[in-house]
Amino acid sequence: MLSELQEKLDYVNAYRENRLIAAQDILENPALFSELVSICFTPSDKNNHKACWILEFVSYEELLWLQPHLDFFCSNLKVLKDESSLRPIAKVVQLLIKSHYQKDENKICLSEENLQDCIEASFDWLINDVKVATKAYSIRTLYLLGKHYEWIHPELKIILDKDFGDHSAAYKAVAKEVLKKIK
Repeated sequence: MLSELQEKLDYVNAYRENRLIAAQDILENPALFSELVSICFTPSDKNNHKACWILEFVSYEELLWLQPHLDFFCSNLKVLKDESSLRPIAKVVQLLIKSHYQKDENKICLSEENLQDCIEASFDWLINDVKVATKAYSIRTLYLLGKHYEWIHPELKIILDKDFGDHSAAYKAVAKEVLKKIK
């Protein structure tokens, strides 16, 4: 028998409105959040990518809900291969890193191991054959991380310089913006 969340996910499609409604459902039923995170990292689940879409929208509102799930979330980034799952998760990683380095007391606290998992996943997404949105989020995430790990900016610069000519205008725009900041 399908869980309540699985039934909801069956009705989700790519339309933004539709994804927002599903995210609102989770925000109103926080008890479903753990299962949502679990489905995000179960690539064999037919609703895996839909769960990732919803997690992205929920994260805009309640990023702190991820705090107790960070070890699971970060250590499983490498299991994701599907393009439809990668883009929203790359965005969530960016939100987590941004929050971790804020001065705010309501911020996410990532462990050193969590940070290493995020660095590794972001570099993987940047150098592997994934769509430009995932790469753009990865570039921005690595830029933020590079302010705290001095080896990252030089590595990022090498990759961006080398790959610059092979990519779309969207990739070039983000690469140019970040290269300007790290020169």
